[in-house]
Amino acid sequence: MKIKAIHIHAIHLPLHAPFIVSYGTYHNMPTIIVKIETDEGITGYGEAVPDEFVTGESFESTYHLLKHTIAPLLIGKNPMEFEKIHDLMNQVVYGVPAAKAAIDIALFDAAGKKLGQPVYQLIGGRYHEKFPVTHVLSIAEPDAMADEATAMIKKGYSSFKMKVGTEVMKDVERIQAVRNRVGENIAIRVDVNQGWKNSANTLVAIRSLRELNIDWLEQPVMADDIDGMVEIKSKADIPLMIDEGMKGPRELREIIHKRAADKVNIKLMKCGGILPAVKLAYQAEMAGIECQVGSMVESSVGSAAGFHVAFSKKIITSVELTGPLKFSQDIGNLHYDVPFIKLNDQPGLGVEVDEQILEELTKYKDVVL
Repeated sequence: MKIKAIHIHAIHLPLHAPFIVSYGTYHNMPTIIVKIETDEGITGYGEAVPDEFVTGESFESTYHLLKHTIAPLLIGKNPMEFEKIHDLMNQVVYGVPAAKAAIDIALFDAAGKKLGQPVYQLIGGRYHEKFPVTHVLSIAEPDAMADEATAMIKKGYSSFKMKVGTEVMKDVERIQAVRNRVGENIAIRVDVNQGWKNSANTLVAIRSLRELNIDWLEQPVMADDIDGMVEIKSKADIPLMIDEGMKGPRELREIIHKRAADKVNIKLMKCGGILPAVKLAYQAEMAGIECQVGSMVESSVGSAAGFHVAFSKKIITSVELTGPLKFSQDIGNLHYDVPFIKLNDQPGLGVEVDEQILEELTKYKDVVL
């Protein structure tokens, strides 16, 4: 089986409501969908969600890199040679993990369809039967976040990820408001997205959070400040998760060596796709560090890829892949049994892509032959 064409679609996915994090507000999600065609008539879909603040890539640069550099390299290659194709991509361009993730995901989708197996069977087999879905609360006023949490509990959710990262004490008010409204038995995870900048600000916040039974605190300091994470971990009793600070194996080695986090957040867009994510999970497992597969607000395609990784690994104990639930229109049909997700046993990613909707949402496109 050989790759004979790669289609690249730059699209905007419409959101039900603006998605607000510490570094920006998204009114829609710019994403790039890749479709690989093979000489046997098998297709595979992948996705790149670049983010200047997380992956160091832009929407436009990722599109042009795929079109002019990466896709031409892969025509005629065997899509089942995952390791070799990653090596080829790494030889021609450093970094750009979201662009490489789009190709990687499409390769696994095509390979699974060729073999008649879901992707999780290609990377270790299924371990988990289902995962609870955590609802993500965008940054808003304290009462508004508490109101949204209350409404989501009525829909069956039992855990929340709170986006914060503005003024420290205002963020504390937000967390207190949600905890007071939902009670003690609901899980709350706090994601700062680097917004508290440094360990000093974070330790001020933690003093006010000690009695609020927080599951974990995620990436409170700047991404490269691993020593700041070490200081916080040594002085606080709230578990720490590292996200933006852990892109690949080099950072994970440092995190393990310095004991800088209790948990790591693996994102396919940060590390380069399914194969690199699996390698990170094994690396973390050897160090006894639990993992989460996190979201960059991907469509059904990218979200399904993350779920396949999560379902196949014992060390992955939580997921936050809720992108499809946030879109008013999606290109795929990934199914959630809210508040749970259960993967089907269809080959590849197990997602059907609606080509008509894909065309409707496309801003520009190209094909590389």
